[in-house]
Amino acid sequence: MTMVGARQPEQHELVRAWRPPEGPAPVVGGGRTTSVEAAAWLNAMALVRLEMDEGHKFAAGHPLAHGLPAVLALAADLGSSGEDTVAALVATYEVAARFGRATRLRSGFHPHGSWGVAGAAAGCARLLGLDAAAVAAAIDTGAGLPIAGHFSSALDGNPVRDAWMAASNLSGLAAARMAAAGVARCTGTAASSLGELVGSFDPLALDDALGERWDIELGYFKRHASCSFTHPVADAALELRAGLADPTDVDEVMVETHFLASGLDRTYWNERLGALFSIPFVVAAALVHGRVDPSVSAPEHLHDPRVRELAGKVTVRRADDLDARLPGERAARVRLTAGGRTHQAEVPNPVGDAAYRPLSEQDVLALLAELLGDRIAVRTVHEVARELPACEDVTSTLQRLAGV
Repeated sequence: MTMVGARQPEQHELVRAWRPPEGPAPVVGGGRTTSVEAAAWLNAMALVRLEMDEGHKFAAGHPLAHGLPAVLALAADLGSSGEDTVAALVATYEVAARFGRATRLRSGFHPHGSWGVAGAAAGCARLLGLDAAAVAAAIDTGAGLPIAGHFSSALDGNPVRDAWMAASNLSGLAAARMAAAGVARCTGTAASSLGELVGSFDPLALDDALGERWDIELGYFKRHASCSFTHPVADAALELRAGLADPTDVDEVMVETHFLASGLDRTYWNERLGALFSIPFVVAAALVHGRVDPSVSAPEHLHDPRVRELAGKVTVRRADDLDARLPGERAARVRLTAGGRTHQAEVPNPVGDAAYRPLSEQDVLALLAELLGDRIAVRTVHEVARELPACEDVTSTLQRLAGV
């Protein structure tokens, strides 16, 4: 979804202000190529700008986004083979997801830029062709470079939250290069950085079912432009909307969810990002517009009085029985009253989760086409994805992404 974020006016302004130098790595949708570092940072911010990056409920975050932009930028610079590039992306995902499973962040921490740096380091180290000891040193170094980002920044709509993911990509790249230079050390720093400073850390989770379970098969694609914790709620609200004569004529809405999501209860927002982290906004947008795509949080719709009024009727409550279903399910119940009648819907996981109505390749392409309204761009992305694994040198193939 980097391309969708790349087309936002805010991203255009960021690229312009960055003044990226010439280089081999594509600025996705930017019409130019640039240095590895600039591409990794700018593409990472575009990827997470609209809250449409992939998710993983067991890692409680976004494994691939922590390192995908860095891996692709480095691969374009090195002229890596498609096979090595794909292997590096898998390493990024698996290592990040396992570090996500192993880490329990303290209350108030946002997952962007913390445990996932280790995955970014692993992917970049794989591209650099490092041996096992050096890869381990890169991963440990990455684990020692977490961002201490507070969740309130996301709730307040501060885009510094997007920069945390960009920093993860650059930190992972730096860790891999330190290992390549022989100046990285494997001292078990994750136990201190992730285990003492930002939360708790269980090293046994790192190799649990290693070689038997692939976490990349357990993630999910997002179809809503909002925090993943709001997605089951959005799905339930859209289900209820189909049975309402007037979706805006609602008396009250009760949302029951688990403790991870119950804090997203603000009924006010000043910026787009804050709205994307508000369950009342997501419910109201779903009922008013019949969708929760980037358009509903665009400047012309962000302060829609119908959405504002309806959001004020939404109450969010934590439910013990839904807590008990974590982490295998991120369930939500939505009950609304309209015209003297009560309607209720419950979903176990967001649509798109590997365990609940997963999206096929065609579903993903259709979603991308809907979001972009540009068949040529979608075709280009699809061709790049299909051709990449067989490339002897991925540089020219990846550079096509600059022009989409």
